Amino acid sequence: MGHQEELRALARGIVDANLYMTLASADADGRPWATPVYFAAHEYREFLWISKPDARHSQNIATRPEVGIVIFDSQVRPGTGRAVYAEARAEELTDSDEFQRCLDRYNSRFDDPAAHDLVVLAPGDVRPPALHRLYRATASALSTLDPAGHPDGRGGDHRAPVEP
Repeated sequence: MGHQEELRALARGIVDANLYMTLASADADGRPWATPVYFAAHEYREFLWISKPDARHSQNIATRPEVGIVIFDSQVRPGTGRAVYAEARAEELTDSDEFQRCLDRYNSRFDDPAAHDLVVLAPGDVRPPALHRLYRATASALSTLDPAGHPDGRGGDHRAPVEP
């Protein structure tokens, strides 16, 4: 297995193993905001979540759709952490042609959602006048911390681009 394939497997494992991602957004003036959201991924490039449209991050996305995402396990020992980072463009999917496909993908994260205390959402659960909406962030770039370190041998963390 080549190095890029190892990084791809590492990134996919991180995405698959975690239920929450940290979504970083900014308002029109550039004030940052970060929030954890439960998510489902599709092909490791689309990240789907449900939020209230009046939540700060949802309002930020309506104004400035560029977001950052990090998915990581916060329970590991310091110095052993692994993460996936994404640069993405986010959007509310209420009126999108992709709405039903994305809702189906969100609902199918688990074979048995009830075993995870989740309910299968119907379109009316995430469209007006409901309190929540379906959102998607589509990644334009992904990276992960390279376990091999920096290519030139320097110490410290090195973020390496990865193809999903």
